[in-house]
Amino acid sequence: MSEQAQKPNVDEEKVEEIQQEAVEPVETDDPLEEAIARVQELEEQLKAQIEESAKKEQDLLLRTRAEIDNIRRRTEQDVEKAHKFALEKFSKDLLNTVDNLERALATPANTEDESIKALFDGVELTLKELISTLDRYGVEAVGAVGESFNPDLHQAISMQPAEGFESNQITTVLQKGYTLNGRVIRPAMVMVAA
Repeated sequence: MSEQAQKPNVDEEKVEEIQQEAVEPVETDDPLEEAIARVQELEEQLKAQIEESAKKEQDLLLRTRAEIDNIRRRTEQDVEKAHKFALEKFSKDLLNTVDNLERALATPANTEDESIKALFDGVELTLKELISTLDRYGVEAVGAVGESFNPDLHQAISMQPAEGFESNQITTVLQKGYTLNGRVIRPAMVMVAA
């Protein structure tokens, strides 16, 4: 009986082995299945690379659009500045004429003589017309007696104590300064109270 008792155990073990083999995938060395697995793996890698390339392309597209917008804005600003300050050199040249006309009017003269009076009136009208033309194009005078000294607009020639003026107040304007659309084209030369 002992032999018979052992035989059923041996049969049970064989049944269990067969069942396990049926459950476990059979590993075969079939080249077709290996090729299919390799193709599937390559397909997944290609899909990942395509997704990565698409993301990079999208990022590059966004960056390029942003750069184009920045270039467009800078160009518009440059054109605006060119229009705004195109008259700067011409305006500087006209300032000498304004200075000369103001000096002509500041000289003492015999205003009783009609020919001299007419000459002064003509110079005065010419100066007014020239200043109004400069104003139309954005050229404005800066630097007046009593203003506070501003190093962005004024150039101090000297500092002297002066009665009736506070410290850093302009006491004398030696030459008017001018701005073109807010940009200084010539600083005012002034004397400042100490």
